[in-house]
Amino acid sequence: MESYYLNNFEVELKHSSEEVLQRWRKLCGIVKNRKRRFRFTANLSKRIEAQAMRRTNKEKLRVAVIVSKAAFQFIQGVQPSDYSIPEEVKAAGFGICGEELGSIIEGHNLEKLNLHGGVAGIAEKLSTSTINGLTTDSDLLNRRQEIFGINKFTESEGRSFLVFIWEALQDLTLMILGVCAFVSLLVGIVMEGWPKGAHDGLGIVASILLVVFVTATSDYRQSLQFKDLDKEQKKIAIQVTRNGYRQKMSIYDLLPGDIVHLAIGDQVPADGVFVSGFSVLIDESSLTGESEPVMVTAENPFLLSGTKVRDGSCKMMVTTVGMRTQWGKLMETLSEGGDDETPLQVKLNGVATIIGKVGLFFAIVTFAVLVQGLMSRKWQDGTYLRWSGDETLEMLEFFAVAVTIVVVAVPEGLPLAVTLSLAFAMKKMMNDKALVRHLAACETMGSSTCICSDKTGTLTTNHMAVVKSCICMNVREVSKPLDASSLCSELPDSAVKILLQSIFNNTGGEVVVNKNGKSEILGTPTDTALLEFGLSLGGNFRAERQASKLLKVEPFNSLKKRMGVVLELPEGGLRAHSKGASEIILAACDKVINANGEIVPLDEATINYLNDTINQFANEALRTLCLAYMELENGFSVENPIPVSGYTCIGVVGIKDPVRPGVKESVAVCRSAGITVRMVTGDNINTAKAIARECGILTDDGIAIEGPEFREKSEEEMLKIIPKLQVMARSSPLDKHTLVKHLRTSLGEVVAVTGDGTNDAPALHEADIGLAMGIAGTEVAKESADVIILDDNFSTIVTVAKWGRSVYINIQKFVQFQLTVNVVALIVNFSSACLTGTAPLTAVQLLWVNMIMDTLGALALATEPPNDDLMKRSPVGRKGNFISNVMWRNILGQSVYQFVVIWLLQSKGKGMFGLEGPNSGLILNTLIFNSFVFCQIFNEVSSREMEEIDVFKGILNNYVFVAVLSCTVIFQIIIIEFLGTFANTTPLTFAQWFLSVFIGFLGMPIAAGLKMIPV
Repeated sequence: MESYYLNNFEVELKHSSEEVLQRWRKLCGIVKNRKRRFRFTANLSKRIEAQAMRRTNKEKLRVAVIVSKAAFQFIQGVQPSDYSIPEEVKAAGFGICGEELGSIIEGHNLEKLNLHGGVAGIAEKLSTSTINGLTTDSDLLNRRQEIFGINKFTESEGRSFLVFIWEALQDLTLMILGVCAFVSLLVGIVMEGWPKGAHDGLGIVASILLVVFVTATSDYRQSLQFKDLDKEQKKIAIQVTRNGYRQKMSIYDLLPGDIVHLAIGDQVPADGVFVSGFSVLIDESSLTGESEPVMVTAENPFLLSGTKVRDGSCKMMVTTVGMRTQWGKLMETLSEGGDDETPLQVKLNGVATIIGKVGLFFAIVTFAVLVQGLMSRKWQDGTYLRWSGDETLEMLEFFAVAVTIVVVAVPEGLPLAVTLSLAFAMKKMMNDKALVRHLAACETMGSSTCICSDKTGTLTTNHMAVVKSCICMNVREVSKPLDASSLCSELPDSAVKILLQSIFNNTGGEVVVNKNGKSEILGTPTDTALLEFGLSLGGNFRAERQASKLLKVEPFNSLKKRMGVVLELPEGGLRAHSKGASEIILAACDKVINANGEIVPLDEATINYLNDTINQFANEALRTLCLAYMELENGFSVENPIPVSGYTCIGVVGIKDPVRPGVKESVAVCRSAGITVRMVTGDNINTAKAIARECGILTDDGIAIEGPEFREKSEEEMLKIIPKLQVMARSSPLDKHTLVKHLRTSLGEVVAVTGDGTNDAPALHEADIGLAMGIAGTEVAKESADVIILDDNFSTIVTVAKWGRSVYINIQKFVQFQLTVNVVALIVNFSSACLTGTAPLTAVQLLWVNMIMDTLGALALATEPPNDDLMKRSPVGRKGNFISNVMWRNILGQSVYQFVVIWLLQSKGKGMFGLEGPNSGLILNTLIFNSFVFCQIFNEVSSREMEEIDVFKGILNNYVFVAVLSCTVIFQIIIIEFLGTFANTTPLTFAQWFLSVFIGFLGMPIAAGLKMIPV
C-alpha cells in the first residue's frame, strides 16, 4: 500500500505541478461525499481563470504603455479635455470622479493626466495636499468614502451552518440509507402498523440526522477558525501622511488623496501616482506575470495596486481603491482558487481510496452471502416466488448493512482529520505569535531537519543603539547621553558637521513629529540607532535636511551592503555620502579624517588600526558600520550610479543588538530534536561568530565562512563543508538561496528559512518552509513566506516546529485508531455473514460506530496539544513512511484481539452467559455491540501514545478528548438502555455491563504489551 500511494498520492511540500494535483484527484474514484472530501483542496479551474486574467492585464498594460509613450510626444498643443464632472462629485467638493481616475491609472494615460494638470492638478481636484495629505475631518472622510469607495475587495460570503448541513447530506451512502429507511418505514407500517412497524426505519433516519448534525458542526467550527486566520493575514499597515503627521494605518483605511510612503519590499496598497522619490523599481509580476521590473518616475508616474517595490523609496498619492483597481478584480478570482492541498491530505486521500475499494468489495460479498442464505432457505421451503413483508424487510436490512459497511469502510474522515488538526494547530499557533499562511507549512515544519536563521531581529532583539565609535581615529564608549556630548566637545567642529550631515541625509529613516507633538524616529532599527546617535550629538534632523538638496538616493540592500546619497550643498558643489558594511566602505576609502579634523591619506598603519578597531567591535558582538564621504568636484549626473571609490573615511560605529532571552535554550531544544540551526547573516564574520557562540549555534567543530568565499567553492567542496557549516557571514541573497538548494536537493534535508528583506524572497520560495518576520519583514518577504513569525523571535520558530510535529503525530494516532475500527468492523460483519448468514451489527449500530471513529475520533485525537517530549524525537525528514511499522504493529495486534473477542462472543456467547429464551439472540447481539463500542473507546485512549505505555499522561489537559470520550460513553448508555426499539438493542444487567466494559478495558493492557514488541 505504501508504494502504491507513494507513486500516485505523493505531492511536493509546496509548488506541486497541476499535473500532479490532477492525477491524485482522478484516482479518488470511491468518494462518499465529494463536496466534503475536496472542500480544502485547490480549485484548479479558478486558478486557470486567474492566470488568464493576468495575461489580459499584461497585454492591456503593454498596449497602454505604448500608447502613452506615443501620446507623450504630442501632448503639446492638445485642446482642453471635454470631461464633465458628475453632479454628485461636484456637490461633494471634488473635481474628478473615480471612473476618470481609474481610466488614467489603468490605461497609463499620460495625456489625460496632463489635461487634468498632472499630479498637482489631480491633488487639487481630490482636495488633498502632496505635503500634508488629507485632513482628518470625519465628515470630509465620510464624503470621500461615499464618492470613491473603500479600499477593500469583494470577498465570498461566509457559509452558514445550514450550508454545511446540506453538504453533509450530499453523502451518497447516507442518501442510499435514507431510501432504505423510507422503504423500511413503508413496508413496516403496512406489515405491523404504526408505531411498531416504523421503529427500524426511524432508527436509521435518526442515526443519519445525528451523523449529519455532528459532521456539519465540526466542519462549521473549522470554517470559522480559517476565517479568523484569514482576517489576521490581511492585517497590513502602511506609513501615511495625514494632517501633516506621519502615521501607521491599515491599508483598508486608505482613501483617494492619501499620501503613502513606500520603501523596498512594500506592496503598493492601492492605485496611485508617484509624487517624489528615488530609484523606484516596481515588480508588476503579481498583476501581469511580467518578471521585468518597471522604473517609476515623474515621466512614468503610475503605480498599480498589488505590485511590489523592488528598489528605492517614494511618496505616492492614492487615486483609486478597492474593486475599482485591477488587483481588486484579480483578488476576487484568486481567493476562490484556494491553497494547494497538503502532502498529508493527499496521502490520506490515497489511504481512504485504497480502503474504500477493499470495503466496497467486502460490502458486495457480504450482501451476496446474506442474500444467498435467504434464497437458499426460500428454495428449501419452496417459497422463492412468494415474498412476505418480513422477508422484504430482511432483504432491505441486508442491503442497509452492506451500504453501512461501505459507510464504515470508506474512511472519509482521514483527509478531513488533517484539516481539523491543522485548523486547530493554526489557531493555537496564532496565540503563540505564529501566523500560518499555507496549511502545508504547519505539517511540513514538523518534518524539518534544518533551520537557516537570520541573526538580526530573529536571534537578537532588534533594539539597536550605538555604544562605541571611532570618529577621527578616536575610539570612545558612547552608550550614555553624557558620553555622546563629551565626544562632541572633543571632535573638531568640521568633523562633527560632516558626521551629522552624513547621519541625517544618508538614511532611510526620518525624525517626525507625531500626533502628540513629540519627536519620533521612523525607520529600520539600524537607521533609528544612527539617528538617535546623531540627535545625542546635538544634531537637528530637519535643519540638516533643509540645508542641502538631495539629488540621488541609492537605498541599502543586502546585495550591495551599502547606501549612498548625493547632496547639493548650500555653498555650492556636490557631495556624496556612503555608509554600510565596514570592510566594504573602508575598502572604498583612500583618505581619512584625523584627530585634528584634517583629511589625510590612508596609509597601511591607519588601515590596520581601523581594521583592528572593526574586529575589536565585532568580537564584542557589535554590528559595525563605516561612514564616508567624497567631494564630487567633476560634477554628477543623476542618471549615473553613485561612485564606489575615492571616499574619505569619517569613522566607524559599533551598534549593540543584544541576543534575545531564551534563544540559547531554544537552540539547545532544536539540537536535542535533531534539528540543525545555521546562522545566515549579512554581518561581519567576527560579529556573527560572537553572536553564534552566545546562542549556542557555533560549536568547536563547526564551520563559519563568509559568503564571497562560499560562492567561490566548487560543487564538490560545497557538499563537503555544508554538513558542518554553522555560520555564513557577509552572505548575499544568492548565497542563502544556493545553501538552501544544496541542503534540500543534494542532502535531502527539510529546510526552514527565515527572511525579512525583499531579496530573501527567492530563498523563502526555495525552502520547504519560508518563515518571514512580522515586525521587521517587508510585504514581499511575507508574500513569499509560508509562516509569519509575528514577534520576530527565534523561540517562536521552535514552537512552530513543535506544533508541526504535534500535527503529524496526532494524524498518525487518528489513522491508527480509525484503521483498527475499519479492519475489525469489516472482518466481523463479513465473516459473520459468511459463516452464520447474519450480521451482528445492524445499520444503526454501524452508523454510531462510524461516528465514534470518524468525526468524534478526529476531534479527540487530532486536537491533542503538543508536549515537550515531541522535541526529544528525531525528525521524520523527507522520506519517512507515514504509516510506520509501529502503527501496523498496533493496528494488527488490536484488530486480532477485538476480532477474537467478538467472534468468541458470537459463537459461544449464549453458552458462556447461559442465555436462553426468545430474547437470547437480541441480548447477545447487544452484548457484542456494547463490547465492540467499549473496545473502540479504550483503544482511543491507548492510541494517545503509539510507543509509550503511559497513555494517561496529560489526558486532563486535553478537555476536547475528555469531553468526546464522556459524551460517547453517555450516549452509548442511552442507546442500550433507552433506544432499544430503534437501535435493535435491549437493556443489559449490571453483570453484562461490567463484562462489556471489561472486554473493552482488556484491550489496554494488550496495547501496552504490543508496544513492548520491537519493530
